[in-house]
Amino acid sequence: MEFIDKLLKKPLWVNILAGIGAVLVLLVLFFFSLGWITGNGKTEKVPNVLGLDVTAAEKNIKALGFDLVLQDSIYVDTLARNSVLRQTPEADEVVKKGRTIFLTINRVIAPQVDMPNLIGFSLKSAQTYLKVLGLRIGTINLVADRNKNVIVEQLVGNTPIAPGTKIVSGTLINFTVGDGGASIGMEVPDLIGLTVAMAKMQIASMGLLVGNISANGVIQDTANAFVIQQNPATYSSVLDSLGMPVKNVTIQGVAIDLVIDRVAPVIIQRDSLR
Repeated sequence: MEFIDKLLKKPLWVNILAGIGAVLVLLVLFFFSLGWITGNGKTEKVPNVLGLDVTAAEKNIKALGFDLVLQDSIYVDTLARNSVLRQTPEADEVVKKGRTIFLTINRVIAPQVDMPNLIGFSLKSAQTYLKVLGLRIGTINLVADRNKNVIVEQLVGNTPIAPGTKIVSGTLINFTVGDGGASIGMEVPDLIGLTVAMAKMQIASMGLLVGNISANGVIQDTANAFVIQQNPATYSSVLDSLGMPVKNVTIQGVAIDLVIDRVAPVIIQRDSLR
């Protein structure tokens, strides 16, 4: 009370000046201590912990006065489990002490994915698909198929793998693909609908022979009659990787038998259905 009485006895302007002076002193003290409060001026270079085991990385980070947070984990099958894959801030950045370093580490347990159905896909498309799923392409073997580089079979090791099968990320997927007909010889020509004269010219141009010619009825002008059947046929009953009939193959010197008629047959354009 005595202190308050003394203040009240002093002129008002004296009290005002005293109050302003006290505020100024407090402000000066605050600004001078701000650097101590915020750690201003105390910086440190961020260590490089990429590739280290997370335990070793934590030790290095905390030894320099930084905090540590495990932000994320992903799986890379070619790198050590629990190793650091990414850090933020990056190595050698100069930051304040006490800053939090965020780490992304490699998972210990590989995730599983569903095996897709890549039969009928091009090899290039299959490679892109596998990469998205975290799978890897293994060996590629060629098989007789007229569709070049189209997937005919998908395997893990030597065992075919069915679509939807659970498989560990990073697994090698082997493929058999079509060779584009390179290993299956000469395709049998399609002679149906040609005149006999035209059919003979095409057969001869391929190094093949004209076999037996049988007529469907009486034909006086054989050269201008039409081929309505042939043996061997152009197409087999086997379907390729795209579900289309596979062409029969032959070698030079083989004879093709023809059945002819005066009336041209109705032609079904198989290629237009693809």
